[in-house]
Amino acid sequence: MKNLIKYAVAAAAMTAALPATEANAATLVVSLTGVQTIDARLDPSNIVQFFNIGAGARVTGLTYNITIATIGGSYRSEAGIAYTDSPITDGVLFRPGIADTSSGTSTYTGTSNLVDLGLDFFVGANGLLRVEYYEAFDDIADAADANLSGTLTFTYEPAASAVPEPATWGMMILGFGMIGASVRRRSAVKTAVTFA
Repeated sequence: MKNLIKYAVAAAAMTAALPATEANAATLVVSLTGVQTIDARLDPSNIVQFFNIGAGARVTGLTYNITIATIGGSYRSEAGIAYTDSPITDGVLFRPGIADTSSGTSTYTGTSNLVDLGLDFFVGANGLLRVEYYEAFDDIADAADANLSGTLTFTYEPAASAVPEPATWGMMILGFGMIGASVRRRSAVKTAVTFA
């Protein structure tokens, strides 16, 4: 029994000594060079990009540096970016110049923590993040309303891998230690056999 207690104490000490793991944040930088906003969201003439960030990845943030240059009388507030999972069931609609109801060129920068805003989401089993560039109000059907430039930087957490975390390793070591102690204890018991 003393050995069993020693194994348990050693395993607990190992578990406490191992650092806790945090989800590894990753980033995806998307260049907006040559991107235009054309029609209303989900219109087939819009530019749509797909980025593989891994099955089950959680999109947690966006940092943006976007220049919107309108064409004709379109307003900068109308240019939008939808970033969603590939079946378009979850995600965010983002209009960087939402309050800017004028034409011309302007740059917008900022960072959004989607977790704090309650807007974080997971991509599906195919791992695809879908990014669509659209117009909230379509001035001219099937024609570009704005040219975009700059970058979008998405922050995401890859799905957890199948590798056990340190606390799990500690519990496994404790379990193996207890099994080893009980096997050792059982082998120490001697059985006397007598024949008549």
